[in-house]
Amino acid sequence: MNRPVRVVIAEPSAMVCAGLRAILDEAGGFVTAGVVTEPSMLDERLRILDADIAIINPSILDFRSSRNLRLSVPSLQEMRVVALVYGVFDDESLRQYDAVIKIVDAPSSIVGRLRRLTETESEHLSDGGYELTDREREILISVARGRTNKEIADEHNISIHTVISHRKNITRKTGIKSVAGLTVYALLNNMIDQNDME
Repeated sequence: MNRPVRVVIAEPSAMVCAGLRAILDEAGGFVTAGVVTEPSMLDERLRILDADIAIINPSILDFRSSRNLRLSVPSLQEMRVVALVYGVFDDESLRQYDAVIKIVDAPSSIVGRLRRLTETESEHLSDGGYELTDREREILISVARGRTNKEIADEHNISIHTVISHRKNITRKTGIKSVAGLTVYALLNNMIDQNDME
């Protein structure tokens, strides 16, 4: 890992946040980029903090957000999302997260899950320089055409997690974070033409 993994914690309890920060600090390789206690500020803060992983207590989200997490909080499309659970949540809600950690989990278990997420990311990132792979070009074209992560996953028969990994790689390689910017990039590099736009 070249740089520490930047983590944002979205959790209303100061005590839980302090405990999680201590676990991450002791583990090494992680930096707590920020803490969000107000759900209404989540999307805005995530955009500013430039995190790799968001650890979110699902209970801070309203029912609609908990069912459509990445649509309700668009900044989450570009990062790994981990549920911090110490209540009862249905499986359907938790499927939207890349991993689940429980408040009763041992620190080593929490760190292990987070490291596995970042290792998966690193494998994709180390696949080659700054040139987009053929698959990344396909994903970029789909993004430029206005497809959601789920639509892209269905279209290419891959998981949403893989789509997110590809999108992060595309952002890292191009330096462009916004969908509009990626669309312009695709147009300028003749990956799509104006007629392909929906």
